[in-house]
Amino acid sequence: MTAVQPSTLTGHFLIAMPNLADPPFSRGVALLCQHDEAGAVGLLVNQLSEYRFGDVLAQMKLECQDSELADAPVLIGGPVQQERGFVLHHEPGDWDSSYRINDHWSVTTSRDILVAMAAGEGPRQAIMVLGYAGWDAGQLEQELMANAWLTAEACGRVVFDTPLEERWSAAAGLVGVDPRQLSGYAGHA
Repeated sequence: MTAVQPSTLTGHFLIAMPNLADPPFSRGVALLCQHDEAGAVGLLVNQLSEYRFGDVLAQMKLECQDSELADAPVLIGGPVQQERGFVLHHEPGDWDSSYRINDHWSVTTSRDILVAMAAGEGPRQAIMVLGYAGWDAGQLEQELMANAWLTAEACGRVVFDTPLEERWSAAAGLVGVDPRQLSGYAGHA
């Protein structure tokens, strides 16, 4: 029996196989924001940056009284444009610059969401990442055929409720895989 691949992996996780050792993708979990014949764009959701949310707010001259929010980690979203911030969240909201990934996920790049979050009025579940990951036309498909990635439908529990260091294993678990049991090489029958 052959598994049917969806025509697009938008709204799915890419879960790095052990043989994918390039930082920041090693043990990475990326949520694909867009995937079509032109290529793909995703955000890593488990790679810690050196910044905290309060650092980003301070740089934008915004105050935050919520110490838990200010101490929230900012993640490395990928190697492209790491000076650019993205807020990945569930509730779509009415922000100046948002992209609706699907019925469950949105990504926003405008300042107004940061202002709202600092005031305690932003989305209930959100993470901030710096940078993104991008794949040219056909590149992701080649990487999938080379067994560089597992795929699974993205799950908010993994992004918002699972500690960073456990997200890779938790994402792989969505498709019944224990990554500790995987080898660092792949073959084709």
